[in-house]
Amino acid sequence: MPSFEITSIGTVRNDRTDVQNSDNWGAVRSTITVDERFGEACLQGLEGFSHVEVLYVFDQFPERDDHREPQPYRGRADLPPVGIFAGRGPRRPNRIGVTCCAIESVSGRELTVVGLDAVCGTPVVDLKPALVEFQVEGVKQPAWVSDLMSEYFLP
Repeated sequence: MPSFEITSIGTVRNDRTDVQNSDNWGAVRSTITVDERFGEACLQGLEGFSHVEVLYVFDQFPERDDHREPQPYRGRADLPPVGIFAGRGPRRPNRIGVTCCAIESVSGRELTVVGLDAVCGTPVVDLKPALVEFQVEGVKQPAWVSDLMSEYFLP
């Protein structure tokens, strides 16, 4: 398989430091500081959007050695085993995370968002404004996922 290198474009700053504390992200306010190599106007225009998709790296988790066997979701025996691409957890190939967050403010190279589920110090690899035309309709998922995620974005 081809490989490639990605360099972070910025870093997350917030009050969350415990990677094991994986719920209640809804009210988490994070500031993403974009690297100076992109200049002071790199976020210009983003203030016109309500949401941004943040792509980041789960850098504080090792990738699993073997992804072939389905594992219980979040390692919980009470949840069904799923293949690696049927979950959004951090122990995944390339350790890439993505979350759509509400934009609170844009100032120079600083973007403040609400609801980003990444701990302080997390490297950000890209930012993309959320567009209505890219939103999906009619999403379905197993009932156990809704139960599990019921507290994920609570304040």
